[in-house]
Amino acid sequence: MIEKAKELVDGVKGRMSDAVKFLEEDLKTYRAGKANPMVFNNVMVDYYGSLMPVGQVASITVPDAKTIVIQPWEKKMIPVIEKAIIDANIGFTPQNNGESIRCNVPPLTEDRRKELIKKAHAAGENAKVVIRNARRDVIDALKKLQKEGLSEDMEKDQEGSVQKETDAAVKKVDELIAAKEKDILTV
Repeated sequence: MIEKAKELVDGVKGRMSDAVKFLEEDLKTYRAGKANPMVFNNVMVDYYGSLMPVGQVASITVPDAKTIVIQPWEKKMIPVIEKAIIDANIGFTPQNNGESIRCNVPPLTEDRRKELIKKAHAAGENAKVVIRNARRDVIDALKKLQKEGLSEDMEKDQEGSVQKETDAAVKKVDELIAAKEKDILTV
């Protein structure tokens, strides 16, 4: 019984850290006014019938703070990548020189900054919901174990450690959102 309770608590730690990692990766794709190749992670191109992220069909480099250069591995992919960037509506106007695609990073407008902050807060709230759901599931499972013979003290101890993990994960989410908000507001 005790091992099963500890297993549940260890499992919830993993679920919570996965939610935080997912949020971290998601926030990297937000365009915060300076060149960041991660903004292309969600831009999918048609590569011989399969949809693939731009980073898998081209190299993406950042020669300076305001420019991103995409160098496709096959020249015939240039128009396909260009179209995918325009269709993704991420705020870039690709410029093709026949060899590579250049994207100049425009400065963020005040409205776009507010929109990005709102989006970041929504993503953070979603992560917190995942974390709280994981906590609820484990606490329910611990209560079932208590009915099956786990001591009440052990159940309360495990519940306490689940709550500590929850608090730590929620705090990490808040820190990530605050850092991203500061990044977005930095002109």
